[in-house]
Formats: sequence, structure tokens, C-alpha cells
Amino acid sequence: MRRSATRKVSVVAVVAATLAVGAAAPPMARHTQDTPRTPAKTPVATGYGGAVASVDPDATAAGIEVLRNGGNAVDAAVATAAALGVTEPYSAGIGGGGYFVYYDAKTRTVRTVDGRETAPKSADSSLFLENGKPLVFEDAVTSGRSVGTPGTAATWDTALRDWGSRSLGQMLKPAEKLAKNGFTVDSTFRSQTADNQARFADFPATAKLFLPGGQLPVVGSAFKNPDLARTYEELGRQGIGTLYRGGLGRDIVRTVRKPPVAAGSTRNVRTGDLTAGDLASYRTVGRAPTKVSYRGLDVYGMAPSSSGGTSVGEALNILERTDLSKASQAQYLHHFIEASRVAFADRGRWVGDPAFEDVPTKGLLSQRFADSRGCLIKDDAVLKSPLAPGDPNHPTACGAGGTAAPTTYEGENTTHLTTADKWGNVVAYTLTIESTGGSGITVPGRGFLLNNELTDFSFAPANPAVHDPNLPGPAKRPRSSISPTIVLDSHNKPVLAVGSPGGATIITTVLQTLTGRLDRGLPLVDAIAAPRASQRNAATTELEPALYNSPLRGQLEALGHAFTLNPEIGAATGIERLPDGRWQAAAETVRRGGGSAMVVHKAGKQ
Repeated sequence: MRRSATRKVSVVAVVAATLAVGAAAPPMARHTQDTPRTPAKTPVATGYGGAVASVDPDATAAGIEVLRNGGNAVDAAVATAAALGVTEPYSAGIGGGGYFVYYDAKTRTVRTVDGRETAPKSADSSLFLENGKPLVFEDAVTSGRSVGTPGTAATWDTALRDWGSRSLGQMLKPAEKLAKNGFTVDSTFRSQTADNQARFADFPATAKLFLPGGQLPVVGSAFKNPDLARTYEELGRQGIGTLYRGGLGRDIVRTVRKPPVAAGSTRNVRTGDLTAGDLASYRTVGRAPTKVSYRGLDVYGMAPSSSGGTSVGEALNILERTDLSKASQAQYLHHFIEASRVAFADRGRWVGDPAFEDVPTKGLLSQRFADSRGCLIKDDAVLKSPLAPGDPNHPTACGAGGTAAPTTYEGENTTHLTTADKWGNVVAYTLTIESTGGSGITVPGRGFLLNNELTDFSFAPANPAVHDPNLPGPAKRPRSSISPTIVLDSHNKPVLAVGSPGGATIITTVLQTLTGRLDRGLPLVDAIAAPRASQRNAATTELEPALYNSPLRGQLEALGHAFTLNPEIGAATGIERLPDGRWQAAAETVRRGGGSAMVVHKAGKQ
């Protein structure tokens, strides 16, 4: 899919576009007794007893209900994620995977779960080659070939077993009920469906679910998914064995190996090679988190196979040497952009699945390496892109060498949630099916879309003479940019947690949110709402409209920066522990129609 087709457009953007072309607004349904009541969206909430922030009010409410009934942050995260599989089916669900970062208040330690999808055991570096040439990206996405072994259900099971206090079946009940009774369609959901209408129509199960009667869902109507409700009930009753060794898994394998395509469709839907053995052998991986010190705080993130923790960490180490709190807005953005450029240059050369690649995680996160790269950045000049990588194994001052690795395209429509409980535990969890609508293929009778995560691999090396750590391989995890992050103080107590969707822009979104809060002093909700820039070792930096149309753009161009317009970058959520012991949950104010933040109790310490 083209980038314009993958981005989830906010309600504001939809309305603005409608007015601009003079078109009719999306049809609205009349509210009846059968229309579900959706909780109001609030981007910030402060109180006691725990907190939840996500993009969706029904999902956030599901997590809050778990906390109110005595569940902990892990329980609430799973319940929220399952509900997002209902209300955000184009972003996440049991057909995908993700990364789970957990702070344990009792031990004051951070743990992580790598629930990334894996390639079939039959995959090799030619997975996306035909006649020796890379497939067109759109053709690779909408195919069985792009589907990796799903990791989301295994992530939920692992997290609950290791740190939760409730069973998977209990935590799936709110989502099961939501799928059965329905949620209220908004403009964002309708616009996403419209962006995918042509390819959804080519798969009967997808069309039946998301285009009933061949029509787009009506804003204000109830969207029900009884197939998913039954799937969740089965998953809760039988456990994840039904997906990895049972009937649900057989349905997934059958769909991937022979995608059901509508009669008369002219789309060439390539088959995949996922097997029952691939499902049966899937395991989540418990990884040590990445860690860097920044302004006296400890910043923990997700280690490879994600590049999020190493890239955010390296950029923070570079920025540590600049007093961003006193810099002008233009100088702040200049250094943020340049640090991002350097971090992406290094991730492209060094980061892949550590089960297959010798990833120098420790070196990438060392202050010595950051200093050797940070000295390239000047106050009055811009680095040329693509920038060549440095060598974390042998850092040299202002060193760069070899061939630059371009940033591979990653689907932008992931989702992130953040939870905290009354005991002080915190979760930052990002889950995804990759592009908006994933592969576009719904498992018949099961109510969920399959991922296209394998398109996160490099289709072919940019330079055959240089090793690419992100080529496909058997049971290999594709590199990700997912960056769930937890920040602790000097006493190993939580300060804040944050994360975002957005493909490769996740890294820059999390980095900008962290520096906006920790350096620039913005309240968390304002740091999340601030207009964004994203530089990923490219010739141009992407800017959201508020920056692109501001005088800051001219000031940065005078330094040598070049820009392109990106209507919307990311959709973050976060939670902060306030000095008086209250939790503050924060979400987007506008992006994706605004997010949803809730707390258990707005007043009264419980």
C-alpha cells in the first residue's frame, strides 16, 4: 500500500478534507437503543488507583474495569489489547505481534517480552524476490507471503503467566463482550475502511466483515464481530494451544497457504508457506531491556529484534551533551533531527534479529560510541544523508565509514497502550499487524486480519557487497521500530512510560516526546500533542503541518535542512507518576481522532 493509503486519518483531517473539496460528510447512523454507548474520549486524566491510556475509549475502559476489580497493570494491558483487537482491527489483533515492556514495583526491575512475528522455517533471503527482482511493495503486502507466525496471543499468555494475577480467559471477557455487542463506528474507522475498500473486496471473508453488503460502515452505527467473539471465547477456554497447535492454528495455516480470493478478482494474491510446525514451534523471547542514563534518569526500552531501544538510546546519549532546556526551539529541533539521522544510519547497518545476527547492542548504547558519532553534529550545519554508519565495536572520533543503509518502509498503523496500577507496576505495550489492515486477509469464520509483518524485512540488500542484517531467514524476526519505553528515577521508581505507533517514525516520536517532557518541560499531554518532525537518515525530514507552515521551517532551512510534509506522525500514549503519588495518563488530543486516558479514581487515595 502507498503511504497515503496506510495512514489513519484523524477526525479533524477528515472534516477538513471534506470541506475543502465540498463533498458530503460521511453518512451518520441514527442512534437507537441498539447503538453501543461509547465512553467519552479524554486525552488526559489524573488520579489514584491506576491508569490506562490507549487510542480507543472502549479499550481504555476495559483496562480500567480490570484495575477496579483488583487486577494489576499486566492484567489491564492484556484486557486493553484484546479490546483494541475489536475496535482497532486494522492496527492490532491476534493475527499480529508486538513488544511488551513491564516494570515490576516489587523488585524495581524492568522486564520485556519479544512477541514479534517470525518468518516460516522455509524462508530464505529470496522470500520477496521473483525472477531475481524484488516484488512491488503493495503486491508483497496483500499476500500470504507477507504473513509471519503471530505472536500476540503468546505474548498475552507469557505476560499473564509471569506477572499477571488473572487468567487469559478472564482478561478476554471484556473484549469478547465488546465484539458481540459492537462498538460505535467513527470517522477514522470509516476512512481506514475506505482506504482499503478495493483490496478488502477481493477477499470474501474480509468483505463480509468490513464491507457488509458491499458498503462502507456508517459513522455512528454499531460494528459487531460475532466471529471474533467466538474466537476469543475459544482462546480463553482452550488456551493459546488452539492457535499454536489446534483448530484455530489450522484455520490460519489454511488461509495463508491458499488465501480465499473472490471469484472474478484480478489481483495476483501470492500464497504463503506458513505451516503447522511454524505455529507449534513459536516462542516469545524474554530479553534484557536496553538501558541508558539520561539527565540522571534511567531509560529502558526494547532490545533487538526491535531497533527501538537501541536507536532511542543512542540518540539520547548523543543529545545528553547538549543542554536542550536552554536551546532555542530551532536549535532544539536541529539537534533532535541530527541525532535521529545518526541513530538511523547506525541501526540500518547493525540491527537485526540477534538469533541470526551479531548485533552490537552494548556498543550501540555506549556513551563512548555516542560521543564518537555526536561530534559529527554542528550547530550551524546539516549532515548529508544518507549518512554512513559508525562502528560501535571500534568507535573513532567523528567516525563514519562504509555504505549507508536506507531505512526500509514499515507500515504505520500499529497501536500503543500504557497501564499502571495501585501497586506501582507499569506496562508499555505496542502491538501491530503492520500496515493498515495488515495483509488484508481475514481468517474465514474467525473475525481477525492476518499481519503483513514480513514486509519489514529488506526485500534485497541495498548493496550486495555490504551485509544487510535485516534480510529474511528461516524463523527469523524482521527488524522493528517499536519503542515502548519506561523511565525510572535514581531510586528505580517509575517517572513515566510512553510509546507510539507509526512504523519507522515510532523511534522519532518517542524520542521527541521524551525530550519534550524531560528537557523542554512540557506536560506529558503537551509533549505528546506537540507537532512532530521525523528524520530517518533520508535527504529530507518529514514535518507535520504545524511545523511545516511555521517560521521554524525557514530557520531550519537556513541551516541546510530540507523538508517534506507529513499530515500525521504517530499516535502516542503515556503515563506519568506525579510527585504527590497520583498517576497521570495522557493520549493524543487530535491525531487519530484523539486518544483516551482514564484513571481508576480521580480523587481519594486507594
